[in-house]
Amino acid sequence: MTTIKNLLYIYCGLMPLAGFCQSKSNSNIEQHYQWAIHQLNNKNSKSVLVTAHRCDWRNSPENSVQALQNCIAMGVDIAEFDLCKTKDGQLIIMHDKTIDRSTNGKGKPEDYTLAEIRKFKLKSGTGHPTIHTIPTFNEMLETAKGKIIIDIDKGYDYYDEIIKKLDSVKMFDQAIFNIYGLPLDSVKAHHQNIPEELTLQVIVNPKDPNAESIINSYKTRPKTIIQIIFSNDTDAILAKVPVLKKSYPIWFNALWPEQNGGHDDDKAVEENKPDETWGWLTEHGANIIQTDRPKDLLHYLASRKLRP
Repeated sequence: MTTIKNLLYIYCGLMPLAGFCQSKSNSNIEQHYQWAIHQLNNKNSKSVLVTAHRCDWRNSPENSVQALQNCIAMGVDIAEFDLCKTKDGQLIIMHDKTIDRSTNGKGKPEDYTLAEIRKFKLKSGTGHPTIHTIPTFNEMLETAKGKIIIDIDKGYDYYDEIIKKLDSVKMFDQAIFNIYGLPLDSVKAHHQNIPEELTLQVIVNPKDPNAESIINSYKTRPKTIIQIIFSNDTDAILAKVPVLKKSYPIWFNALWPEQNGGHDDDKAVEENKPDETWGWLTEHGANIIQTDRPKDLLHYLASRKLRP
């Protein structure tokens, strides 16, 4: 009986401490989030932000709520995910045009209502079904609010709905909206409501003959990021990055060799060449790096004193 009483005293005594630890953890998340928000549009910052591609898909199903929660716990600055729509018009998170690869279902998202598509299970990175279901846009916003910046990809077709939803939850300031190869005038012609608090990311391919004019069209808009995709690390646009950085933060992808001239994640980790890859990207002007290896990249950048 004495032993049981002692254990109860210990347990009760630890309960406030556990609450304190949880509170401290939440405080750290809030502090980190505020730091990342400040850095997001600070083109003069020496720090490099990390974006997790499709959230933390190596440890949880891609584009899942759990993967987003992993990113928050890991200290990732930005979580990227993709949008599409169900038959009944609900915005959900899905990268592909079909659900075949990432779930145990078959077909297109628009073949199913939300209730129907939620019956399928997301697959792990090894292709096995998990307990996780396809999340809605609302669920991702609820999970991310006040904790991590979100990068919305493949959302331009749903622009007005996304803007309305971001406005309703007061999340313009922690969202990045991707735009592929369109000048600002074209965007404004179709969408007059472009909130000033919202960060636009313009994705340009140097092979596009209009790439430079597209970039220049956003000079009048302060909250704009330029994402540059290049298959060759001698591409002429890289020489223009120092000038571009005077107006915009620069986003590079470390995902696959064809997006970064061979300075990719796998070479950094599997060949143990982080200086030749992530280091190269930072030396060539990256303010933000999107990666499939967020934990490793965070550790590397911290070791180089390129983030706290």
